[in-house]
Amino acid sequence: MDTAVAEWPATGLAEAQACSLENYLDLPDHTADDRIRAARQRLGSRVVVLGHHYQRDEVIAFADVTGDSYKLAQAAARTEAEYIVFCGVHFMAESADVLARRDETGHALQQVILPDLNAGCSMADMAEISQVETCWEQLERAGATRGLIPLTYMNSTAAIKAFCGERGGMVCTSSNARQAFEWAFARGERILFLPDQHLGRNTGCAMGFALDEMAVWDPWMPQGGLSQTALERARILLWKGHCSVHQRFLPGHVDAVRERHEGIRVIVHPECRWEVCERADAVGSTEQLIRMVEDAPTGTAFAIGTEIHLVNRLARRFASQGKRIFTLDETGCLCTTMYRISPQHLAWALENLVEGRVVNRIEVSAHMRHWARVALDRMLEVA
Repeated sequence: MDTAVAEWPATGLAEAQACSLENYLDLPDHTADDRIRAARQRLGSRVVVLGHHYQRDEVIAFADVTGDSYKLAQAAARTEAEYIVFCGVHFMAESADVLARRDETGHALQQVILPDLNAGCSMADMAEISQVETCWEQLERAGATRGLIPLTYMNSTAAIKAFCGERGGMVCTSSNARQAFEWAFARGERILFLPDQHLGRNTGCAMGFALDEMAVWDPWMPQGGLSQTALERARILLWKGHCSVHQRFLPGHVDAVRERHEGIRVIVHPECRWEVCERADAVGSTEQLIRMVEDAPTGTAFAIGTEIHLVNRLARRFASQGKRIFTLDETGCLCTTMYRISPQHLAWALENLVEGRVVNRIEVSAHMRHWARVALDRMLEVA
């Protein structure tokens, strides 16, 4: 990775120097703003910056498109920009590369950049491709793959997406999980859902499946820790994975916030535990949670079970409308991996582009890209 940055015109701060990423990280947040604006102006329409809702405000301020993983996947598929700077996490940047435009020889016409390669996802890391392949082999030996459709949540690696695409499955997001389940059951009898057990369980329950028709596959246990009888009974096999942010919310948080705020509406993300979703007034994807707040009458109070940056942003945005917004858990739930991308990382990536250097490029191999694209295209078609 090339970390050198050529001299940059002074921007009202100290004279810009040729420096490494480490030098950028020493800068206070606000000192990067002018440099980001100057780089954006130089690059013009050649670059698009995509920002996930869970990013810090200082980064979101420079995003051309802000959204959840589904909305940003759509934006990546539609943009004509030469460079896609993805302020999110690794699996999102991989999906953008899979959807990027290519010529007839397969040469990339767009390049995807992740400002900090350490911005990963703990949920995606809970389903490694070797574990999933072993799971499938064990299910084959148990005679349990006939009529089994693999579905993966967007929060998974390109390798997992390709695995599902190659075996007749698809990708889904929290906003279209039910449509994906319906699509799968129209083509098979059972589902293997990766990697978030909570989204899978909540979707299954919303469709009328009983809890005992869903079984959790533990990749660290022989045959997933399931008996042959449990395998045969399960209509939905749930991978033992979760979001470290949303799993923090507990049923007691819902009860406590109702005691403190009479008449409050509790709305939560479907990555939360089933017991939390059962107690909530509404469950929805990130974009759906935002629309619930937007559409609510003046004076409505919400307790929201999702990442704290989005909750705080909504609280500020709707304060003038008399809408009161609280986090469901007062200790706050920060997505630490999403938080890794800073204005300094963004400035470093953009200034390198100005100088003709692409740093932190995310590129998926050809075979993996093909089958991951199949799975992602099915998702976009279902939506």
